[in-house]
Amino acid sequence: MTILDRYVSKEFLKIFVLMMASFTLLYLIIDFFGRIRMFLSNHATAYQIAAYFIYMIPQIVSHTLPVAVLLATLLTFGMFSRSHEIVAMKANGLSLYRIALPVFVIAALVSAVSFLFNEFVTPYANQRAKYIKFVEVQRTQKFGFFKQNQIWYRSRNAIYNFGMFDPVADTLKGITIHYFDQNFSLVKRIDAREARWTDGHWSFKNVLTTSFPQGSIQVLERTPSAVIDIPEKPSDFKIVQKETDEMGYGELKNYIKKLRSEGYDVSRYLVDMHGKISFSVVSVILAVIGVAFSLRSERSGGPTASISVGIVIGFSYWIIFALALSLGRSLTLPPLFAAWLPNILFAVAAVFMLSKVRT
Repeated sequence: MTILDRYVSKEFLKIFVLMMASFTLLYLIIDFFGRIRMFLSNHATAYQIAAYFIYMIPQIVSHTLPVAVLLATLLTFGMFSRSHEIVAMKANGLSLYRIALPVFVIAALVSAVSFLFNEFVTPYANQRAKYIKFVEVQRTQKFGFFKQNQIWYRSRNAIYNFGMFDPVADTLKGITIHYFDQNFSLVKRIDAREARWTDGHWSFKNVLTTSFPQGSIQVLERTPSAVIDIPEKPSDFKIVQKETDEMGYGELKNYIKKLRSEGYDVSRYLVDMHGKISFSVVSVILAVIGVAFSLRSERSGGPTASISVGIVIGFSYWIIFALALSLGRSLTLPPLFAAWLPNILFAVAAVFMLSKVRT
Protein backbone atom coordinates (compact mmCIF):
# COMPACT_ATOMS: atom_id res chain seq x y z
CA MET A 1 0.00 0.00 0.00
CA THR A 2 1.42 3.37 -1.04
CA ILE A 3 1.44 6.55 1.04
CA LEU A 4 -1.40 7.88 -1.14
CA ASP A 5 -3.50 4.74 -0.55
CA ARG A 6 -3.02 5.07 3.20
CA TYR A 7 -3.94 8.74 3.09
CA VAL A 8 -7.11 8.21 1.06
CA SER A 9 -8.11 5.20 3.17
CA LYS A 10 -7.53 7.09 6.43
CA GLU A 11 -9.62 10.09 5.37
CA PHE A 12 -12.39 7.85 4.06
CA LEU A 13 -12.52 5.64 7.17
CA LYS A 14 -12.64 8.64 9.53
CA ILE A 15 -15.74 9.96 7.81
CA PHE A 16 -17.25 6.48 7.37
CA VAL A 17 -17.03 5.69 11.10
CA LEU A 18 -18.49 9.10 11.91
CA MET A 19 -21.40 8.53 9.51
CA MET A 20 -22.11 5.07 10.92
CA ALA A 21 -22.10 6.34 14.49
CA SER A 22 -24.35 9.28 13.56
CA PHE A 23 -26.85 7.14 11.67
CA THR A 24 -27.00 4.53 14.42
CA LEU A 25 -27.50 7.13 17.15
CA LEU A 26 -30.13 9.02 15.15
CA TYR A 27 -32.02 5.83 14.35
CA LEU A 28 -31.97 4.74 18.00
CA ILE A 29 -33.25 8.12 19.20
CA ILE A 30 -36.14 8.15 16.70
CA ASP A 31 -37.00 4.51 17.42
CA PHE A 32 -36.81 5.12 21.17
CA PHE A 33 -39.35 7.92 21.12
CA GLY A 34 -41.52 5.90 18.77
CA ARG A 35 -41.65 2.91 21.12
CA ILE A 36 -41.28 4.42 24.59
CA ARG A 37 -45.05 4.61 25.09
CA MET A 38 -45.36 0.89 24.39
CA PHE A 39 -42.60 0.10 26.88
CA LEU A 40 -44.01 2.33 29.61
CA SER A 41 -47.60 1.09 29.17
CA ASN A 42 -46.34 -2.47 29.66
CA HIS A 43 -44.20 -1.49 32.69
CA ALA A 44 -40.97 -2.59 31.02
CA THR A 45 -37.82 -2.43 33.11
CA ALA A 46 -34.84 -0.29 32.19
CA TYR A 47 -32.90 -3.50 31.49
CA GLN A 48 -35.54 -4.73 29.02
CA ILE A 49 -35.63 -1.38 27.21
CA ALA A 50 -31.85 -1.20 27.00
CA ALA A 51 -31.55 -4.83 25.88
CA TYR A 52 -34.15 -4.35 23.15
CA PHE A 53 -32.34 -1.38 21.60
CA ILE A 54 -28.94 -3.04 21.93
CA TYR A 55 -30.24 -6.02 19.96
CA MET A 56 -31.65 -3.63 17.34
CA ILE A 57 -28.20 -2.16 16.61
CA PRO A 58 -27.05 -4.94 14.21
CA GLN A 59 -30.11 -4.40 12.01
CA ILE A 60 -29.57 -0.63 12.05
CA VAL A 61 -25.94 -1.11 11.06
CA SER A 62 -26.91 -3.51 8.26
CA HIS A 63 -29.45 -1.08 6.82
CA THR A 64 -27.25 2.02 7.00
CA LEU A 65 -23.90 0.63 5.81
CA PRO A 66 -24.47 1.42 2.09
CA VAL A 67 -25.56 5.01 2.76
CA ALA A 68 -22.61 5.51 5.12
CA VAL A 69 -20.27 4.35 2.34
CA LEU A 70 -21.95 6.73 -0.11
CA LEU A 71 -21.76 9.74 2.22
CA ALA A 72 -18.17 8.99 3.21
CA THR A 73 -17.20 8.81 -0.47
CA LEU A 74 -19.00 12.06 -1.31
CA LEU A 75 -17.44 13.94 1.59
CA THR A 76 -13.93 12.50 1.11
CA PHE A 77 -13.64 13.19 -2.61
CA GLY A 78 -15.56 16.44 -2.32
CA MET A 79 -12.94 17.58 0.19
CA PHE A 80 -10.11 16.42 -2.11
CA SER A 81 -11.68 18.24 -5.05
CA ARG A 82 -12.27 21.54 -3.25
CA SER A 83 -8.72 21.59 -1.85
CA HIS A 84 -7.35 20.78 -5.36
CA GLU A 85 -5.72 17.58 -4.08
CA ILE A 86 -7.29 15.66 -6.98
CA VAL A 87 -5.57 18.05 -9.41
CA ALA A 88 -2.24 17.49 -7.63
CA MET A 89 -2.66 13.73 -7.75
CA LYS A 90 -3.49 13.82 -11.45
CA ALA A 91 -0.47 16.05 -12.07
CA ASN A 92 1.66 13.20 -10.72
CA GLY A 93 0.30 10.83 -13.37
CA LEU A 94 -2.46 9.17 -11.34
CA SER A 95 -5.84 8.48 -12.91
CA LEU A 96 -9.11 8.95 -11.07
CA TYR A 97 -9.59 5.18 -10.98
CA ARG A 98 -6.22 4.71 -9.26
CA ILE A 99 -6.96 7.49 -6.76
CA ALA A 100 -10.36 5.95 -5.91
CA LEU A 101 -9.05 2.36 -5.75
CA PRO A 102 -8.63 2.31 -1.91
CA VAL A 103 -12.24 3.45 -1.48
CA PHE A 104 -13.51 0.79 -3.88
CA VAL A 105 -11.52 -1.88 -2.02
CA ILE A 106 -12.90 -0.73 1.35
CA ALA A 107 -16.43 -0.67 -0.11
CA ALA A 108 -15.95 -4.26 -1.32
CA LEU A 109 -14.76 -5.28 2.15
CA VAL A 110 -17.78 -3.53 3.68
CA SER A 111 -20.03 -5.54 1.34
CA ALA A 112 -18.39 -8.80 2.43
CA VAL A 113 -18.62 -7.88 6.11
CA SER A 114 -22.25 -6.80 5.60
CA PHE A 115 -23.16 -10.20 4.16
CA LEU A 116 -21.41 -12.08 6.98
CA PHE A 117 -22.97 -9.76 9.54
CA ASN A 118 -26.44 -10.46 8.12
CA GLU A 119 -25.67 -14.16 8.04
CA PHE A 120 -24.47 -14.71 11.60
CA VAL A 121 -25.23 -11.68 13.79
CA THR A 122 -28.33 -9.80 12.64
CA PRO A 123 -30.74 -12.80 12.53
CA TYR A 124 -29.97 -13.78 16.14
CA ALA A 125 -30.18 -10.16 17.32
CA ASN A 126 -33.55 -9.71 15.57
CA GLN A 127 -34.89 -12.86 17.23
CA ARG A 128 -33.81 -11.62 20.65
CA ALA A 129 -35.33 -8.17 20.07
CA LYS A 130 -38.59 -9.79 18.96
CA TYR A 131 -38.63 -12.05 22.02
CA ILE A 132 -38.03 -9.14 24.39
CA LYS A 133 -40.79 -7.06 22.80
CA PHE A 134 -43.53 -9.68 22.55
CA VAL A 135 -42.76 -12.11 25.37
CA GLU A 136 -40.90 -10.22 28.07
CA VAL A 137 -42.48 -6.77 27.66
CA GLN A 138 -45.94 -7.34 26.16
CA ARG A 139 -46.17 -10.70 27.94
CA THR A 140 -47.71 -12.42 24.96
CA GLN A 141 -47.96 -16.12 25.77
CA LYS A 142 -45.49 -18.10 23.72
CA PHE A 143 -45.77 -21.87 23.77
CA GLY A 144 -44.11 -22.58 20.46
CA PHE A 145 -40.79 -22.59 18.67
CA PHE A 146 -39.34 -22.74 15.17
CA LYS A 147 -37.22 -25.85 14.75
CA GLN A 148 -36.01 -27.81 11.75
CA ASN A 149 -37.80 -25.33 9.47
CA GLN A 150 -41.17 -26.07 11.08
CA ILE A 151 -43.39 -24.44 13.70
CA TRP A 152 -44.20 -26.41 16.85
CA TYR A 153 -46.85 -24.88 19.09
CA ARG A 154 -48.41 -26.15 22.33
CA SER A 155 -52.02 -25.17 22.90
CA ARG A 156 -54.33 -25.96 25.83
CA ASN A 157 -54.92 -29.62 25.02
CA ALA A 158 -53.10 -30.02 21.73
CA ILE A 159 -49.74 -29.74 19.98
CA TYR A 160 -49.62 -28.11 16.54
CA ASN A 161 -47.07 -28.68 13.82
CA PHE A 162 -47.08 -26.34 10.80
CA GLY A 163 -44.96 -26.36 7.70
CA MET A 164 -45.18 -22.58 7.47
CA PHE A 165 -47.23 -19.55 8.49
CA ASP A 166 -47.79 -16.70 6.05
CA PRO A 167 -48.26 -13.57 8.20
CA VAL A 168 -49.31 -11.49 5.20
CA ALA A 169 -52.21 -13.74 4.14
CA ASP A 170 -52.82 -15.11 7.69
CA THR A 171 -52.52 -18.64 6.32
CA LEU A 172 -51.17 -21.83 7.88
CA LYS A 173 -49.85 -24.58 5.62
CA GLY A 174 -48.88 -28.20 6.17
CA ILE A 175 -50.92 -28.60 9.36
CA THR A 176 -50.90 -31.42 11.86
CA ILE A 177 -52.78 -31.08 15.16
CA HIS A 178 -52.51 -33.71 17.92
CA TYR A 179 -55.21 -33.66 20.62
CA PHE A 180 -54.53 -35.29 24.00
CA ASP A 181 -56.60 -36.18 27.04
CA GLN A 182 -55.68 -35.44 30.68
CA ASN A 183 -53.41 -38.51 30.73
CA PHE A 184 -51.59 -37.20 27.65
CA SER A 185 -52.97 -40.02 25.52
CA LEU A 186 -53.58 -39.23 21.87
CA VAL A 187 -57.33 -39.00 21.17
CA LYS A 188 -57.47 -37.24 17.81
CA ARG A 189 -55.27 -36.03 15.01
CA ILE A 190 -56.13 -33.51 12.30
CA ASP A 191 -54.11 -33.13 9.10
CA ALA A 192 -54.86 -30.37 6.62
CA ARG A 193 -53.29 -28.82 3.56
CA GLU A 194 -53.87 -25.26 4.76
CA ALA A 195 -55.98 -23.05 7.01
CA ARG A 196 -56.92 -19.43 6.42
CA TRP A 197 -58.07 -16.92 9.04
CA THR A 198 -61.43 -15.65 7.77
CA ASP A 199 -64.12 -13.71 9.66
CA GLY A 200 -62.65 -14.52 13.06
CA HIS A 201 -62.14 -18.27 12.60
CA TRP A 202 -59.80 -20.77 10.93
CA SER A 203 -61.12 -22.33 7.74
CA PHE A 204 -59.25 -25.59 6.97
CA LYS A 205 -58.88 -27.17 3.52
CA ASN A 206 -58.40 -30.86 2.59
CA VAL A 207 -58.93 -32.10 6.13
CA LEU A 208 -58.19 -35.62 7.35
CA THR A 209 -59.43 -36.33 10.89
CA THR A 210 -58.18 -39.45 12.66
CA SER A 211 -59.88 -40.43 15.93
CA PHE A 212 -58.39 -42.89 18.44
CA PRO A 213 -61.27 -44.18 20.60
CA GLN A 214 -60.23 -46.31 23.57
CA GLY A 215 -60.47 -50.02 22.96
CA SER A 216 -61.32 -49.58 19.30
CA ILE A 217 -59.61 -49.15 15.97
CA GLN A 218 -58.88 -45.68 14.65
CA VAL A 219 -61.54 -43.86 12.65
CA LEU A 220 -60.68 -41.75 9.60
CA GLU A 221 -62.82 -38.98 8.15
CA ARG A 222 -61.90 -36.82 5.16
CA THR A 223 -63.61 -33.52 4.31
CA PRO A 224 -62.78 -30.93 1.62
CA SER A 225 -63.19 -28.04 4.07
CA ALA A 226 -64.07 -27.45 7.70
CA VAL A 227 -64.12 -24.71 10.30
CA ILE A 228 -62.05 -25.95 13.23
CA ASP A 229 -62.19 -24.10 16.51
CA ILE A 230 -58.71 -23.50 17.84
CA PRO A 231 -58.14 -20.73 20.40
CA GLU A 232 -55.10 -19.17 18.71
CA LYS A 233 -55.29 -16.17 16.39
CA PRO A 234 -52.77 -15.22 13.67
CA SER A 235 -51.01 -12.86 16.08
CA ASP A 236 -50.13 -15.85 18.29
CA PHE A 237 -48.27 -17.59 15.46
CA LYS A 238 -46.49 -14.43 14.28
CA ILE A 239 -44.35 -14.60 17.41
CA VAL A 240 -43.16 -18.12 16.59
CA GLN A 241 -42.78 -17.91 12.82
CA LYS A 242 -39.34 -16.74 11.82
CA GLU A 243 -39.34 -13.78 9.48
CA THR A 244 -36.77 -13.58 6.70
CA ASP A 245 -34.78 -10.97 8.63
CA GLU A 246 -34.42 -13.54 11.42
CA MET A 247 -32.76 -16.03 9.08
CA GLY A 248 -29.38 -15.89 7.40
CA TYR A 249 -28.94 -16.63 3.72
CA GLY A 250 -28.03 -20.28 4.33
CA GLU A 251 -30.93 -20.95 6.70
CA LEU A 252 -33.39 -19.21 4.39
CA LYS A 253 -32.11 -21.19 1.42
CA ASN A 254 -32.69 -24.48 3.27
CA TYR A 255 -36.14 -23.32 4.35
CA ILE A 256 -37.04 -22.51 0.73
CA LYS A 257 -35.78 -25.92 -0.36
CA LYS A 258 -38.00 -27.62 2.20
CA LEU A 259 -41.10 -25.59 1.31
CA ARG A 260 -40.54 -26.14 -2.41
CA SER A 261 -40.23 -29.92 -1.91
CA GLU A 262 -43.62 -29.83 -0.20
CA GLY A 263 -45.20 -27.95 -3.08
CA TYR A 264 -45.63 -24.51 -1.49
CA ASP A 265 -45.22 -21.16 -3.22
CA VAL A 266 -41.81 -19.79 -2.22
CA SER A 267 -41.75 -16.61 -4.33
CA ARG A 268 -41.79 -14.30 -1.30
CA TYR A 269 -38.89 -16.11 0.30
CA LEU A 270 -36.92 -16.33 -2.95
CA VAL A 271 -37.11 -12.56 -3.37
CA ASP A 272 -35.87 -11.97 0.17
CA MET A 273 -33.08 -14.54 -0.23
CA HIS A 274 -31.73 -12.89 -3.39
CA GLY A 275 -32.26 -9.50 -1.76
CA LYS A 276 -29.85 -10.41 1.04
CA ILE A 277 -27.01 -10.66 -1.50
CA SER A 278 -28.00 -7.72 -3.68
CA PHE A 279 -28.33 -5.34 -0.73
CA SER A 280 -24.95 -6.43 0.62
CA VAL A 281 -23.05 -5.61 -2.59
CA VAL A 282 -24.69 -2.25 -3.29
CA SER A 283 -22.03 -0.47 -1.21
CA VAL A 284 -19.56 -0.81 -4.10
CA ILE A 285 -22.03 0.68 -6.58
CA LEU A 286 -22.82 3.59 -4.28
CA ALA A 287 -19.09 4.21 -3.78
CA VAL A 288 -18.67 4.61 -7.55
CA ILE A 289 -21.65 7.00 -7.65
CA GLY A 290 -20.13 8.95 -4.75
CA VAL A 291 -16.80 9.36 -6.53
CA ALA A 292 -18.40 10.42 -9.82
CA PHE A 293 -20.86 12.84 -8.22
CA SER A 294 -18.35 14.53 -5.94
CA LEU A 295 -15.95 15.19 -8.85
CA ARG A 296 -18.46 16.52 -11.36
CA SER A 297 -17.23 20.02 -10.47
CA GLU A 298 -14.54 21.37 -8.22
CA ARG A 299 -17.02 23.93 -6.91
CA SER A 300 -19.90 21.55 -6.34
CA GLY A 301 -20.81 22.76 -2.84
CA GLY A 302 -19.70 22.07 0.70
CA PRO A 303 -20.29 19.22 3.14
CA THR A 304 -23.94 20.16 3.61
CA ALA A 305 -24.61 19.72 -0.10
CA SER A 306 -22.74 16.40 -0.14
CA ILE A 307 -24.74 15.09 2.82
CA SER A 308 -28.00 16.21 1.22
CA VAL A 309 -27.12 14.50 -2.05
CA GLY A 310 -26.06 11.34 -0.22
CA ILE A 311 -29.30 11.15 1.76
CA VAL A 312 -31.40 11.69 -1.37
CA ILE A 313 -29.52 8.99 -3.33
CA GLY A 314 -29.59 6.61 -0.35
CA PHE A 315 -33.31 6.99 0.23
CA SER A 316 -33.94 6.66 -3.50
CA TYR A 317 -32.21 3.30 -3.44
CA TRP A 318 -34.19 2.15 -0.39
CA ILE A 319 -37.48 3.15 -2.04
CA ILE A 320 -36.64 1.43 -5.34
CA PHE A 321 -35.34 -1.63 -3.48
CA ALA A 322 -38.53 -1.93 -1.40
CA LEU A 323 -40.71 -1.42 -4.48
CA ALA A 324 -38.81 -4.03 -6.48
CA LEU A 325 -39.10 -6.58 -3.65
CA SER A 326 -42.84 -5.94 -3.45
CA LEU A 327 -43.20 -6.52 -7.18
CA GLY A 328 -41.22 -9.74 -6.84
CA ARG A 329 -43.34 -11.00 -3.93
CA SER A 330 -46.50 -10.33 -5.92
CA LEU A 331 -45.02 -12.25 -8.91
CA THR A 332 -45.14 -9.12 -11.08
CA LEU A 333 -41.38 -9.56 -11.58
CA PRO A 334 -39.28 -12.74 -11.38
CA PRO A 335 -37.73 -13.05 -7.88
CA LEU A 336 -34.09 -12.89 -9.02
CA PHE A 337 -34.70 -9.93 -11.32
CA ALA A 338 -36.73 -8.08 -8.70
CA ALA A 339 -33.97 -8.41 -6.11
CA TRP A 340 -31.24 -7.21 -8.46
CA LEU A 341 -33.18 -4.57 -10.41
CA PRO A 342 -32.22 -1.65 -8.09
CA ASN A 343 -28.55 -2.64 -8.30
CA ILE A 344 -28.74 -2.84 -12.09
CA LEU A 345 -30.33 0.61 -12.33
CA PHE A 346 -27.82 2.21 -9.97
CA ALA A 347 -24.88 0.40 -11.61
CA VAL A 348 -25.89 1.80 -15.00
CA ALA A 349 -26.18 5.26 -13.43
CA ALA A 350 -22.76 4.84 -11.78
CA VAL A 351 -21.05 3.86 -15.04
CA PHE A 352 -22.72 6.73 -16.90
CA MET A 353 -21.76 9.31 -14.26
CA LEU A 354 -18.19 8.02 -14.05
CA SER A 355 -17.83 8.22 -17.83
CA LYS A 356 -18.62 11.93 -17.67
CA VAL A 357 -15.82 12.63 -15.21
CA ARG A 358 -12.38 13.50 -16.56
CA THR A 359 -10.07 10.77 -15.39
